[in-house]
Amino acid sequence: MAVKPHGSLLKKHSQTDLVSRLKSRKILGVGGEDDKGEIHRSKISQMLGNEFKFSLHEPFGLRHWQFTSAVIFSVAGILALVFPRMLHGWLFQGEYKLSCIASLRLHSGALLSIALILWNAFYTSEKAIIRWTLLSETCYFVVAFLVTLLSAMDQGLFSQGVGFLLLSYALFGIMSLFYYLQVGRKPKKI
Repeated sequence: MAVKPHGSLLKKHSQTDLVSRLKSRKILGVGGEDDKGEIHRSKISQMLGNEFKFSLHEPFGLRHWQFTSAVIFSVAGILALVFPRMLHGWLFQGEYKLSCIASLRLHSGALLSIALILWNAFYTSEKAIIRWTLLSETCYFVVAFLVTLLSAMDQGLFSQGVGFLLLSYALFGIMSLFYYLQVGRKPKKI
């Protein structure tokens, strides 16, 4: 058997070897760019789906809008549950029927359920959850606008209360849609 002569006994330091460091970083996925040009911290953060970028790039006023809409849904739900006759009289300025009171109370249950979802979304930083709540708000306001408009046209009851309600549904729907689109937009690279 031939004995191979050993080279020098110098130990290789991977910290000082540039090629070894680059290979290690590439395997771990640290600092590398993906197909979209985004720089990831590690493969683990990619797999877990932590959205570090979103917390830094949330649209201006998003948390204020979430809080405002949660308060509005809560107050409207409580008012429709506790004072349905007063609310119906204010909106339609006419006599109320027992079926209208029951439907207002059912509507209050839906409003309070949406308010609960909005309050929980206010305390999260998950982009997908925030987008879904904004989309559900937008859909609610669009449906409520159409139902109120068609009901007022069908019954011929246009009052200041109905006009104010239609205007508020339209404005709130536009704001929710705006933030929904802003949250879904990719942040600009600096």
